[in-house]
Amino acid sequence: MTDLSRRRLLAGATAAVGLSMFALGTGRARAQDGAFTVRELDWEDAARQRPVPALLYLPRAEAPAPLVVFSHGLGGSRHGYSYLGRHFAAAGVACLHLQHVGSDRRVWSGGNPLELLGRLRDAAQEAEAIARAQDLRFGLDRLLDGEFDALVDPSRIVAAGHSFGANTALLAAGARLQRHGRAVDFRDERVRAAILLSAPPFHGEPEPARIAGAVQVPTLHVTNTEDTIRVPGYYSRAEDRVALFEITGSARKALAVFEGGGHSIFTDRRGPGGPVFNARVKEATKELALAFVRSELDGDVSALQAWPQRHTELLARFVAPASIAGFRTS
Repeated sequence: MTDLSRRRLLAGATAAVGLSMFALGTGRARAQDGAFTVRELDWEDAARQRPVPALLYLPRAEAPAPLVVFSHGLGGSRHGYSYLGRHFAAAGVACLHLQHVGSDRRVWSGGNPLELLGRLRDAAQEAEAIARAQDLRFGLDRLLDGEFDALVDPSRIVAAGHSFGANTALLAAGARLQRHGRAVDFRDERVRAAILLSAPPFHGEPEPARIAGAVQVPTLHVTNTEDTIRVPGYYSRAEDRVALFEITGSARKALAVFEGGGHSIFTDRRGPGGPVFNARVKEATKELALAFVRSELDGDVSALQAWPQRHTELLARFVAPASIAGFRTS
């Protein structure tokens, strides 16, 4: 196979999968106007003999900061979704971006390009989904028991993720699998809410409503009308993300559906949807995510109430939390 053929195959697979392929930076991110610092953390869970790299966006603040812990999509890394990490940290919210070594960027460079889709499929197996949930718990343990314990508020934590990472956040938020007649529970009681970007359905599960219905914390679901995943064995459409929103058990949940875009528009990639639309969706997404965090952790719903009108031209649908009128507005 020629180099040109290989490049075409990789490009085609990336477009078909539509996951977390993005320009990868290896250097440290820069602080924005001195509002925050960024730390690369190379942790290892000795009990599982599994590295858990992370990137921490840490606000410069006197009081302990609330925290968003973020899980990347299939093929991503701790350096991805930087527009979210920077936005949260500049607003005073710490953001811990985990890297899941069994389903991270190495799936893109694992040898024969003809085997790329197979590597993606293998990385999406249940064992890795469970390992990711354990990564999230381990990451919180290390952050809260280490040098940053006085800088992060353990009572104000939100789990977030994109694609496969949204499933990770759902498990931490209380989604409960059924195996051999018993519940398999990865709920982390420290997680008070969840932000789910392009969350896939629970493939192959006979009772998805029972799984997602176990989630009781508030959830924010974000997708778009072209949000399609094309991994062999894991194909799903935008409608599946809306269906997952509908069966999630949260008493307070919100849904934003952008008009157009594609599955990877929520990564750091600038191409999906076109550069202008892409930038507008990212701006709207980071504003919505922060507004949701403020509403759930601080009881301030003003930004969440105002958000749909600010971005109405981008939206195909928006569902606000049913009890939003009853929230305290500070």
